[in-house]
Amino acid sequence: MARYGIGMGSTDDTPSGERIAKVLARAGVASRREAERMIEAGRVAVNGTRLDSPARNVAPGDAVTVDGKPVGPAEPPRLWLYHKPAGLVTTARDEKGRPTVFDRLPAELPRVMPVGRLDITSEGLLLLTNDGAIKRRLELPSTGWLRKYRVRVKGTPADATLAPLRAGLTVDGERFQPMQVTLDRQQGANAWLTVGIREGRNREVRRAMEAVGLTVNRLIRISYGPFRLGELKAGAVEEVKPRVLRDQLGLAGNPTAPAPQRGKPRKRH
Repeated sequence: MARYGIGMGSTDDTPSGERIAKVLARAGVASRREAERMIEAGRVAVNGTRLDSPARNVAPGDAVTVDGKPVGPAEPPRLWLYHKPAGLVTTARDEKGRPTVFDRLPAELPRVMPVGRLDITSEGLLLLTNDGAIKRRLELPSTGWLRKYRVRVKGTPADATLAPLRAGLTVDGERFQPMQVTLDRQQGANAWLTVGIREGRNREVRRAMEAVGLTVNRLIRISYGPFRLGELKAGAVEEVKPRVLRDQLGLAGNPTAPAPQRGKPRKRH
């Protein structure tokens, strides 16, 4: 089938507005990367003209279609708290065929993206959002929000063992910022710690603990900035109230935002 598009250098491109991939993502059609692939496949049209490049801005009055079907307006920004169980990977698909968090989310949830990740053996609070801008904002180190974890380690750590974590240390050439570390209690052969970090580097807590001779055998994220796990049960989802989201992120008011919802995990197919 012939494909018609607007070239990257065309002077007919809309000079203002938003990139087409961003518009599709905000409308809940797909992620930006997925939207770009849809455009390259010739599935997206603006004002009846099929695109072959994502280098196109869309103005509010433009008519956007995917596979011939109109694309609705952008969804209001939303955020959910999800209690991730251990044993799930935080990706949409896994090359090893392991179960993902998306296999277990409630069926009524719109397309969502995780804010950061928790590795397969970690559990606790995972933030989910339908808005790419919120995702990027919350993941930026400059945001500086404290992420707290309950960490169980094997052994009997002394205060001197934990001191390098509080001072900041370098692991495999990567500098970790000082952590907040509190020894909560000794429980048989294990000790429970509360750990606070502000950057969230890849497996930061586990790697830092290993660097001081401690082995993590359980890790639960209990908060991410002002958002807390609280009594949320494993596998459950709770939406952050629009007012709270506006207050915490400084978003403009949105009276049409849907009411918060709770959801039970859907069964894995």
